[in-house]
Amino acid sequence: MTGKGRILSGMRPTGRLHLGHYSVIENWARLSEDYDAYFFTADWHAITTQFDQTDKLRENKRQVVIDYISAGLDPEKCHIFHQSDIKEHAELHLLMSMITPLPWLERVPTYKGQVRQFKDQGKDIATYGFLGYPLLMSADILMYRPVGVPVGEDQLPHCEFTRELARRFNNMYNVEIFPEPEAILAKIKVLPGTDNRKMSKSYNNYINLSFTAEEVKDKVWQMITDPARIRKTDPGHPDICAVYAYHGFYNQEEQPEICAACQAGSIGCGQCKKMLTQKINDFLDPIREKRAQLETMPDLLDDIIEDGNNAARQQAQITMEMVREAIGI
Repeated sequence: MTGKGRILSGMRPTGRLHLGHYSVIENWARLSEDYDAYFFTADWHAITTQFDQTDKLRENKRQVVIDYISAGLDPEKCHIFHQSDIKEHAELHLLMSMITPLPWLERVPTYKGQVRQFKDQGKDIATYGFLGYPLLMSADILMYRPVGVPVGEDQLPHCEFTRELARRFNNMYNVEIFPEPEAILAKIKVLPGTDNRKMSKSYNNYINLSFTAEEVKDKVWQMITDPARIRKTDPGHPDICAVYAYHGFYNQEEQPEICAACQAGSIGCGQCKKMLTQKINDFLDPIREKRAQLETMPDLLDDIIEDGNNAARQQAQITMEMVREAIGI
């Protein structure tokens, strides 16, 4: 698994992955062809916001790995591991916390946004772990000394935070342990939620990669269409319709025709949803098939995770030996 350099990324196992995650995994799979790639389940990060809902965490971690592989990650071309299995992450996080100015954590835009969101939900999130999660994220990244991190634009502040932290550590201890990883941005279209809001588990407006054909149908038939369109013959406004937006992802060839028919009032919302249901199920069929195979091969899945953990642990031990030597402990 050699290439132009090492990359790393991960996802929080707060539940099974959905269609909104697919394009990210697809990008990871492409990058795995050219880089020494490490991808993990960020289970400690899941606890920062779901510290009171951990009963399904172990199963969620396993299901996320199944989703990774079913959606296109090849364990022969990348390393897949669990964050909490590599204890060095916690050690590096602790040591980095000794040199990280508090204002650096407080200014992270996603932290401020998350605070507002959880206050709106009436949830107490004023924990040390929540404030420090950007630092833990940086420790996750720097542990593997990568040249790049595949991220979306919303994660750019985290990437810059990581670069600053690497620079501060190297300068403070007069070493060159940590490269300053570059953000690897992909041109990924953001899939909206089924209600046209941002896709989120808290909104229940998603379609899981593991949904059955019937579950997909139920979700599509609940999708928001043009509220002003009462009858089939009424002219529609596709630009405000969630169903039409999904056609742009899963039915691009027919989307222009659907747009014209909707505006002319010659196609009803029911027919449009029926077409979309079929297209999404066609897309998910090979993923479902792969998932079904993996569910019957628990030993293989254990081996994949063990191999990934071993590869990650080897790199983590090398990093921590250099870090301890630099600090003098």
